[in-house]
Amino acid sequence: MRILLVGAGGVGESFAMIAARRPFFDALIVADYDETRAQFVAQRTADPRVTARSIDARSADSVAAAARESNADVVMNACDPRLNEPIFDGAFAASCTYVDMAMTLSAPHPEQPYERVGRTLGEYQFAAADQWETAGLLALVGMGVEPGLSDVFARYAADHLFETIDEIGVRDGANLQIEGYDFAPTFSIWTTIEECLNPPVVYDKAAGGFHTTTPFSEPEVFEFPDGIGPIECVNVEHEEVLLIPRWVDCNRVTFKYGLGNDFINVLQVLHQTGLDRTAPVQVGDATVSPRDVVAACLPNPAHLGDRMHGKTCAGTYVTGVGKNGQPRAVYLYHVVDNADSMRDYGCQAVTWQTAINPVVALELLATGRWAGTGVLGPEAFDSVPFLELLNDYGSPWGMQDRPT
Repeated sequence: MRILLVGAGGVGESFAMIAARRPFFDALIVADYDETRAQFVAQRTADPRVTARSIDARSADSVAAAARESNADVVMNACDPRLNEPIFDGAFAASCTYVDMAMTLSAPHPEQPYERVGRTLGEYQFAAADQWETAGLLALVGMGVEPGLSDVFARYAADHLFETIDEIGVRDGANLQIEGYDFAPTFSIWTTIEECLNPPVVYDKAAGGFHTTTPFSEPEVFEFPDGIGPIECVNVEHEEVLLIPRWVDCNRVTFKYGLGNDFINVLQVLHQTGLDRTAPVQVGDATVSPRDVVAACLPNPAHLGDRMHGKTCAGTYVTGVGKNGQPRAVYLYHVVDNADSMRDYGCQAVTWQTAINPVVALELLATGRWAGTGVLGPEAFDSVPFLELLNDYGSPWGMQDRPT
């Protein structure tokens, strides 16, 4: 397998550092608009299989040309989702397998944004599913941690733990602290603003399928494992709600994130002042996107690992009737301690936890344990090989039975 890794930011760097310890690929070409950054990541791995090059991921033609010149089998998208469309199209043009960790962007319903669904996450990609299947190509979308591992957990619960499923609720929480900053997101603020301020989508079979609600709605206190403890979680727009019902039979799917009141207040102020907008505005002689300015003013999350302390948890809470015919509630989860990911890989916990999952998926594809064509989510594949290999990577997952 020859992999063209598009994007050398925090997640791309973590991907390269994890993959460099595995034997399943022949070449990993780290590509970025900033070739110096790509070279830094390649050199950090100290792996002769890993090289660097420049790329303009805004152009499908540029992505296709880079894939062909690299003799790539796989285009691995480690950019933020605003670049998904050209990278996705470029991979198809080059006849490559495509993998990403977040799907193409949504757009709210123009008249009823908090009741009805507009353009959904991944709609652009799933519209091309027949085209990919006819060409015999695979696009594995949403293969990060959330979405990604959370979807694998949903598949595992449906196949091995439950007879019927009432709700699949993805729940994400952390107790991470960053020294020296009053406000410093642990992940891309551009993406965080996008998913937190868009209308969250909820799947409810009895109510006719998908509908939207207001940001930060339906707060609930969820108990996270491994010492993280109780955190209030709220509705956030996320891919799992769109992906899981395609392959897993259940009555309801939700995604709730433990943001905290301080973080929510900052996001609300950004929205109220218009600083969350992506459309450029004129400032003197310059034209700038307000959201890009916010991102430029905040510290790069990839560089905060040495100031970060605590753990992050991603998981899937499933309720329904177990295989024994009795009511059951289970939380399947994955916890990463920042001290461990920094010590072992020099990568902060959130980017590392995101990146390990596409590495595992690519190893399964390289060895033939996963295979498929079309545009598929993680739920379309057997969960057991993935979870076994995740353990083999030295990053075990966990499961807790919860009161029903």
